[in-house]
Amino acid sequence: MSEYFSLSDCDVIGFDLDHTLCRYHLKETSRLIYESFARFLVEHKGYDKDLLNLTPATWDFCFKGLVVDLEDGNIVKLAEDGTVLRYGLSAPKPELAIVLSDIKSKLIKSFILCLIRATHGTTDLSTEEILKFYGPNREWKHFNSLNTSFTRSAKYYFYDNYFDLPGALLCGRVVDMIHKRGSEVNSDFWKDMLAAIDHNYNTSAFKEDAGTYFPSVKRDPGRYLQPCSESVKTWLHSMKNAGKVLLLITSSHSDYCRLICEHILGKDFEELFDVIITNALKPGFFSLVPQQRPFKTLVNDVEESEGLPSLDKPGWYSQGNWPHLHELLKTMTGKVEPKKQGMKSPSAMSNQWGSYFVDIYKGDGEHEEGQRLTWCCHCIHKYSTMAIPSVEHIAGVCLYRI
Repeated sequence: MSEYFSLSDCDVIGFDLDHTLCRYHLKETSRLIYESFARFLVEHKGYDKDLLNLTPATWDFCFKGLVVDLEDGNIVKLAEDGTVLRYGLSAPKPELAIVLSDIKSKLIKSFILCLIRATHGTTDLSTEEILKFYGPNREWKHFNSLNTSFTRSAKYYFYDNYFDLPGALLCGRVVDMIHKRGSEVNSDFWKDMLAAIDHNYNTSAFKEDAGTYFPSVKRDPGRYLQPCSESVKTWLHSMKNAGKVLLLITSSHSDYCRLICEHILGKDFEELFDVIITNALKPGFFSLVPQQRPFKTLVNDVEESEGLPSLDKPGWYSQGNWPHLHELLKTMTGKVEPKKQGMKSPSAMSNQWGSYFVDIYKGDGEHEEGQRLTWCCHCIHKYSTMAIPSVEHIAGVCLYRI
């Protein structure tokens, strides 16, 4: 990351929508998403109704950056080099018990005992089980694919956004139920999970009131969406007035994007952005080159069938790819390489999984315990200029060096 950063030096400023410009009431939204997926499995696929029953403590399992290995039902948290984080801490260090009181010792012991960063279903894997699955170096075999493409595959699913994050908990509970029935876990259960996601999020679900998620948000948007503060709205206007090119790029479809933006920014939200791109399917929007999707125009929130060979003017588009957008930005700014900055959301701490950014590494006796960057943190460090907790934290200082 750079030592100094100033938005005044940027020609183009792009925003993600969900959980960046639009902040959600996470407890309500997570519960709704989980219920949307689980209800589909119960009502359409014949799964046990117990999937619909949750305790408050179970929500801690939902953690951004987890990977589900679809071949064996394991859920893992990865270090920057693709190894499975935190194993081998099965008891507290003896010296801790000497210097701490009995109460503190119990707290430390319970904390250290949970320092496992891989599960089978929702059950923590032991050191021996992690070594069995991933070998002495704890290497996850699909890491190179994830690290180079940043996309999902038939072998694994990367939980990188809040829209499907409660699915990690649901996956874990489904694997638990498969074991309870005495059946062997394989990737077949994932077909049902994908069907649940598609049922709730497909392109026509919003318009047709299909599934559980969109009808619920449409009925009561204030229950799930937090309006932007006046300081953020003023900040966006000030950047636009200062001649910055503002982008809004989201994987949400245009009809849902419109509902969100009208609620958080107002009916005139389109005036704030030079280019709005919906159904972008990030990160493939940036990484799938040359297998890139063309931009499409929209008529009443319906995509035109023919893709555009290039972008020649600002506006609202669907799908698309970074190379074509990059060429448009060159034209709009009059610069060969306009300076850009994008803003996206981080993730919160978890008792189950620890920090989104760092974790503890413990070797097999030859390596000392120490901190390691997670793969997610490594990506932020490699590709981002800086990390901020929320847009509100920099609203009002956009033209100053920070």
